[in-house]
Amino acid sequence: MANVFLPKGMRDLLPQQMIHRQRVIGAIQQVFTRHGFEPLETPAMERIETLTGKYGDEGDKLIFKVLSRGEGGKEGLVDQALRYDLTVPLARVIAMNPQLSLPFKRSQIQPVWRADRPQKGRFREFYQCDVDVVGAPCGLADAECIAVVHDALLALGFTDFTIRLNHRAWLRALAVAVGAADREVELIVAIDKLDKAGREGVGRDLLARGFLPDQVQRLWALLDGASLPGAEQADAELDRVEALALGLGVSPARLRRDRSLARGLDYYTGPVFETVLTDGAVGSVSGGGRYDGLIGMFSGRDIPAVGVSLGLERLLVLMEERGMLAASTTSTQVWVTVFDEACEPAALQAVTAFRQAGVPAEISLTEGKLGKQLKAADKRGVRWVVIAGPDEVAAGQVKLRDLRDGQDLALPLADAVARVVAGG
Repeated sequence: MANVFLPKGMRDLLPQQMIHRQRVIGAIQQVFTRHGFEPLETPAMERIETLTGKYGDEGDKLIFKVLSRGEGGKEGLVDQALRYDLTVPLARVIAMNPQLSLPFKRSQIQPVWRADRPQKGRFREFYQCDVDVVGAPCGLADAECIAVVHDALLALGFTDFTIRLNHRAWLRALAVAVGAADREVELIVAIDKLDKAGREGVGRDLLARGFLPDQVQRLWALLDGASLPGAEQADAELDRVEALALGLGVSPARLRRDRSLARGLDYYTGPVFETVLTDGAVGSVSGGGRYDGLIGMFSGRDIPAVGVSLGLERLLVLMEERGMLAASTTSTQVWVTVFDEACEPAALQAVTAFRQAGVPAEISLTEGKLGKQLKAADKRGVRWVVIAGPDEVAAGQVKLRDLRDGQDLALPLADAVARVVAGG
């Protein structure tokens, strides 16, 4: 049926999709936990003033606004909005909870919403997988974020990727060098589109914005490696972050300095980083950076912070296309058949025994021939089937069938449970 009932850019996630998502999220969360990041959740909605003015003009246009209740809503007034990302809500949390010990390391895996144009791997409702370090200066905290992305992608099975690094101070110096110190944000927004539009497209955009041809040519020369006055401290900070990231196990082959990396969000103040896969033009799969001034917008005192986000939706699309997801589309490990009404108590005892042992087990809920029940289990991708017919009940056993090879084993129920728990 055509998608006539769902809002554009939204989707239902059926059980087989959710199982894959939960496995991927679980693998990412394990890496987050291994690196010492504590979980946090925030509400789906924030006050409108919390979100606006943090993402730049283009970002503010993509915020899903919520009408006020009552008369205000009738007049079109807005007082809340769906969260655009997980970073600004974190800044609010830090400002509202001064008792939190710093440095504070948090992980968060929740949906966000953007009124963007839907496309492959990009939706209006999607999950971000974030880690952030609040209260630590530039250096090791930034390297930690890079190492988390590196280890998470390896845990998911990706090996061909590059983590690109740059520094917002380098971009500020770039704006000064091309004679556009008063148009820094505008220049960064244009540079941020280099991956998609190329130099020709970005050049046309800059000229249309009123930049002069010699400014554009100077820009290309600086991005190609020309000396840039005023960027010495930025280069030194990046040197330290790179060295620390390598010490944390990041492969030097997967780390690269890139002067064209801009990251469009207004709140970045220091190192910025973005990860791209090198075995296909699929855009970035993670991004982040340092935002030392953001929390101060809520608390009145500047608190250093840095974070990075993994794009779950794009990763899932890529993993599905590349056959990286497990073949099984069910979380059920054992399917217990019901031979007939007289044997039903044995089936109930069996499914209960597996569940009490921590094994996800399902019992046939509809009557039918044994062959149909076996086909139902096989169609779902369940590996083990338990049969407790009259012969098995009389012998005080169950029949454990491995649907991978069709082998049957007649075992006492406790032994069948132990075999499955041990992995076969």
